[in-house]
Amino acid sequence: MSYAFTFEVPIDSAVYARIKEGLGPEKPPGLVAHLVQRTANGLRYTDVWESEADWKRFAEERLHPVVDRVVTAALGFRPPEPSVQRLEMVDAWIGT
Repeated sequence: MSYAFTFEVPIDSAVYARIKEGLGPEKPPGLVAHLVQRTANGLRYTDVWESEADWKRFAEERLHPVVDRVVTAALGFRPPEPSVQRLEMVDAWIGT
């Protein structure tokens, strides 16, 4: 069963680029789609994963260590985890 969510973070595209660089080029196992859009207060992420377990494993093993380092350096403090809005997926059609 797929797991999808959206959340907003108070960072700009330059900080996002440093996070992405820190994660490396390897696509996380289980990731279906990762979309990032600009908002008035920062960036909004929308993710679709094959399962919630895939997301949690990636977040704990790869994402949080990089975010903690990069975002804390950029903002001068570690912001709280963003509020996550779960999305009820019907379909994800991704091009090749």
